[in-house]
Amino acid sequence: MTGPKPRVVVLSGPVLFASFFDAQAERRLSRSFRWTRSAVKSARGLRTLLADADALVTTWDSPRLGEELQSLAPRLRLLAHCGGEVKGKFARPLFSRFTVTNAPGPMAPYVAELAVTFLLMAARRIDEHRASLRGRSNRAYERAHLHGSGRETLMGRTVGLVGFGRIGRGIAERLRPFDVRLLVHDPYAPAEAIARLGGRRVTLEAMLPRAEFLVLAAGLTDATRGMMGAGQLARLPDGATLVNVARGGLLDLAALTREVRRGRLRCALDVTDPMEPLPLGHPLRRHRGAVLTPHVGAGALAVRRAMADIVLDTLERFFRGKRVTNRVTPAMLDLMT
Repeated sequence: MTGPKPRVVVLSGPVLFASFFDAQAERRLSRSFRWTRSAVKSARGLRTLLADADALVTTWDSPRLGEELQSLAPRLRLLAHCGGEVKGKFARPLFSRFTVTNAPGPMAPYVAELAVTFLLMAARRIDEHRASLRGRSNRAYERAHLHGSGRETLMGRTVGLVGFGRIGRGIAERLRPFDVRLLVHDPYAPAEAIARLGGRRVTLEAMLPRAEFLVLAAGLTDATRGMMGAGQLARLPDGATLVNVARGGLLDLAALTREVRRGRLRCALDVTDPMEPLPLGHPLRRHRGAVLTPHVGAGALAVRRAMADIVLDTLERFFRGKRVTNRVTPAMLDLMT
């Protein structure tokens, strides 16, 4: 880069910012850019902040930016998001006006790992065993000794996987050592790509009655919102476990709650919708058939640091006149969360 350093604004509070940008990343940012960090969210504050900004870096707590951004920031050219979801962050016209980039790659392995953790916990009935040993009785040992523990394994079981993007592929890769029967529903994934990772492409209708475990790993779009409603849940076999590590809006939470409270289905959820966090009194927070985590699938600090590295790479490439590799175009939006 030649001439004055481009001016970069990072929209983030201090604590969240530090979780993405450590001291080394800050030094890297300072070498090439004049930068400012701010948690401002009002239109008036943004106008002052962005008046001479060349690039804007957003994080998970940044406000949604509408078409007015074009008038608020007359010099702005690049929007770089520390995360994957940009569709809900920026109004659609901004994708044509600016270069918009994201950084979803680092999340996928960690989310896939959590999905397989949930599957193993469910198959081995860890939560039930923990509950049985909290009481003042050793009958659980006697039952296991006399009767065995049934089909407490993931090996050879039937797993349905909805979505075969980065996360879905990561789940399939991690399931291969368990020799599961993997059924995959994703209308956009080629059957050959699914087969290479040990799966078989099927329709959702064919998958549901056979899925002992069902994993939701799809993006949330107009087509997938509410795709697991009461009717679809009813088609799952008795005793099936539903795992959601993608988006809460993929399923009807109220319908799932009814099935779990009845004892017909079990669930393991990292995300919920329309309530997140779940209210303190929500039955799934304490029900024996439910395992919940507080949206931690991609919560590792290493994920945030890797996202910051991608954003820094993007800033440096863009202002050196090089092509950025993670641009989100208007044509991509309809297939994105």
